[in-house]
Amino acid sequence: MTRCPVIPVLVIPDLSLARPIAQALVAGGLTTLEVTLRTDCALEAIREMSKVEGAHVGAGTVLNGDDLARATEAGAQFIVSPGLTAEVAAAAQRHDVPLLPGVANAGDIMRGLDLGLSRFKFFPAMANGGLPALKALASVFGKVKFCPTGGISEDNAAEWLAEPAVTCVGGSWLTSGQFDAGAVESRAHRAAQIGR
Repeated sequence: MTRCPVIPVLVIPDLSLARPIAQALVAGGLTTLEVTLRTDCALEAIREMSKVEGAHVGAGTVLNGDDLARATEAGAQFIVSPGLTAEVAAAAQRHDVPLLPGVANAGDIMRGLDLGLSRFKFFPAMANGGLPALKALASVFGKVKFCPTGGISEDNAAEWLAEPAVTCVGGSWLTSGQFDAGAVESRAHRAAQIGR
C-alpha cells in the first residue's frame, strides 16, 4: 500500500495486452498492479505481468480460498478481495500472502481486526458514503489504514489521499477500457504524482 499512491485496478480482456500494459504502468511510476480475476486470461496475465521488471503484481476480485490458491500459484504477490470472509483470510495465512480485504462498515473492520488485519480496501467507496463515511470510520479505528476503491478517479484521488487514514487508492481509470500503452503510461505518470 505504501509503494504508490494509486494501485491500478486492471481488467485484462486479452493476454496480449498484459505485458505492454504492465510495462507502461511501471514506466509511468506505478509499480503495484492489481489484476482482477474477472476475465478468462486473468491468471495468465498475472504470470506475464510478473515478468516485467519492477512490477509488483497481485490478484483482485478474489472471492474464495480456491481463487486465492490459483492466484498465488500464478505468481500473485498480494491478494485483494471485495469483502472479508474467514475462508479467504485463512487461505491467505496458509499461502503466506498479504491480504487486502474489502470492508464497508464498522462490523467488517471489527471482524478484520479479530483476524489480525489492520489494512483494508474501503469498497465500494463512493456508494458507501464516500469520504465522509471513511472519515467517520477512521475516527473510531485510529490504527487502521485504507485503500478506497470504487468511484475513485483522477479528479478526486487527491482529496481521498489527503485523508491521513488513506494510504493509497485503487483506480480503474488508468486503463478505462482503453489499452493504448502510450496513453496508459501518461495516465500512470500523472497518477504517480497525486498527493506528492
